[in-house]
Amino acid sequence: MIAVIDYGAGNLQSVVKALNFIGCDNIITNKKEELLRADGAILPGVGSFADAMDCMERSGAAEAVKEFIREGKPFLGICLGLQLLFEGSDESPGVKGLGLLKGSITKIPDKGGELKIPHMGWNSLDIRKHDGIFKGIDDEPYVYFVHSYFLKAEDESIVSARTHYGTELDVAVQYNNIFATQFHPEKSGNIGLKILNNFVELTGR
Repeated sequence: MIAVIDYGAGNLQSVVKALNFIGCDNIITNKKEELLRADGAILPGVGSFADAMDCMERSGAAEAVKEFIREGKPFLGICLGLQLLFEGSDESPGVKGLGLLKGSITKIPDKGGELKIPHMGWNSLDIRKHDGIFKGIDDEPYVYFVHSYFLKAEDESIVSARTHYGTELDVAVQYNNIFATQFHPEKSGNIGLKILNNFVELTGR
């Protein structure tokens, strides 16, 4: 069973639809006890960093996520769900993230207006780790992005994929049982479904 975490600010249905498509049992929940019983968990995310963290703190999801990860079960953050794993974001100065990983979340430079922000649409990945959620996926697959802020990881060893949009962006991380993508696997066609299926397999299901 995969728990899709509902903290009141995420778009959950596209993730649930993708999990259903690959035949994975799942539950949408904001209850700590249900989350901790799950074999794996997915944290989707849309909207602003501050709003998401406020919702997570008020719902109790923030502490539930930390406890789930401490138990060593596979965890996947998607889009804003990746950014929330870090200490904070320039989008919301002074707002603390979950602080589980270290790195900076800053706005994508528009190169003097040459680039459209947000970075929206399909872009290719430079995969650095061909295991975990990227097992069996060839180099430079195309996936779907919608974001204005990006990660620069403090420890490059956790970066599992990058892309280029005016500058090099860290767009996926892998650290112990934590996996996260800046792109949306649930909107990335067959490649995205493969990534989600790889994640489900990591749970032993």
